[in-house]
Amino acid sequence: MLLKDDDCRRKGWWWRNRSFDEEIEHLKGPDGGALIPWLLMAVGPAVDILEGRVGHPWAAGCGLAVFCVLYVATARAAFHDRWRTGPVPIRLLGALAAVTLALAVGYGGNFVLLFILVSLCVGSVAHTRRRLGLMLMPLSAAAGVIASLHHEGFWGTASLAYGTFLSGLVVSVIITLFHAVAQLKETRQELARSAVAQERLRFSRDLHDLLGHTMSVIVVKAEAARRLAPRDLDAALTQVADIEGVGRQALTEIREAVTGYREGSLSTELDRARSVLAAADIEVVVKESGPPLPPHTEALLGWVVREGVTNVVRHSGATRTVIELRTDAGRARLVVSDNGGAARAAAPGARTAGGTAVQARVGTGLRGLTERLAAAGGSLEHGPAAGGGFRVTAVLPVEEPAA
Repeated sequence: MLLKDDDCRRKGWWWRNRSFDEEIEHLKGPDGGALIPWLLMAVGPAVDILEGRVGHPWAAGCGLAVFCVLYVATARAAFHDRWRTGPVPIRLLGALAAVTLALAVGYGGNFVLLFILVSLCVGSVAHTRRRLGLMLMPLSAAAGVIASLHHEGFWGTASLAYGTFLSGLVVSVIITLFHAVAQLKETRQELARSAVAQERLRFSRDLHDLLGHTMSVIVVKAEAARRLAPRDLDAALTQVADIEGVGRQALTEIREAVTGYREGSLSTELDRARSVLAAADIEVVVKESGPPLPPHTEALLGWVVREGVTNVVRHSGATRTVIELRTDAGRARLVVSDNGGAARAAAPGARTAGGTAVQARVGTGLRGLTERLAAAGGSLEHGPAAGGGFRVTAVLPVEEPAA
């Protein structure tokens, strides 16, 4: 459950969540530097050398120095962008394990603690659970066997073997968590980009549908007013009043589209279709059959009517349009067809229904409608009609009302 900032402040959680989010945003992945301080465990073997508890102290000191260099090199290579996926970390780890084995067998004492440092490097180098198990189990067993050879006792041997295994496992888990956090950050960024892209698509689609239809209505009614003005001033003023009403309605719809709360109405769009087509001197026939539709289905079909009528007015050159809505068997089928192809074919120099003029009518609006209906489980088909003209067919599933 998400809490608002005021609620979080009252509960004393706001500053914690805020700082956690900020830490996640600025969190960097491991780079091997966190393993370097663990070299302090090499102080124990160094003390053994300084106090003369081992034979050949110069050889032991040189071996310890080589161990420290190999440890730092392995820790750095395990996280280096260039080397971490190559053979370099594995080879350095093998050399480190060999030096550790020689020092522990030869000198015992605190030198057996170096196995824990090797285990830390194993947890950094092993990128899979299978490889981690194959490396840690023999390393822990070797630590326990060598400790028993130097008479460390049962509990000392068990503790060393367990600590060796646990150290590498903890490092591996921490690295896995870092990678998971990095993937979550990338996923969140990708989701944010996807949400922005979807919102842009929604807004551009709604804006196209609104302005395309509204401007077509205004143009048609303005032409009608210009034709009527010389002979019938009252009818021309009626068309001008309609233009004013359409403009006001368009402003309201654009505001609602910006906020994302706009829903269309099929009956309103059918009334608009009759008015627009009549003003454009296009005969319109509306056929409806079947039970009432749910609001969401009506809204989607209203978009189909709006886009289909806009295309008829702007592109078809038709003289007759048929809008047919039929609901049966749990499906609503809406067909908007015109005779624009036949009308153009009869005109001098006109193009046929299968030619470029009809194909040009398939634009951004129909593509947007196809996406809308597909998201609701429906489909949209459009193209030249069999007897000429253009046809847009929308099919949507209709949920049966509860008894």
